[in-house]
Amino acid sequence: MISTLELRHIIECGFLPLSCSCTMNVDGSLMIKVTEPSSGQVELLVTGVSSRPLTSSRAIANLIGELRGEMIASKTSFHSNESRIQSG
Repeated sequence: MISTLELRHIIECGFLPLSCSCTMNVDGSLMIKVTEPSSGQVELLVTGVSSRPLTSSRAIANLIGELRGEMIASKTSFHSNESRIQSG
């Protein structure tokens, strides 16, 4: 079993060089907030992430990979929509 402190540390380090804050809610779920350090812009905010399945380094790595993928997809979608607006 991974301690809460260790779990938070692993998740927060998984988003470097971005700044990540991971907090444990009273119900055991996580809130993960990733920001761009220079601008303070929020890149990702996820709430209600269940900590129950995060019992191994592989499970934590998979979560970080999924969240990084969501960040990339949302940036790609935003820039795609932005270019359509400008050209339209």
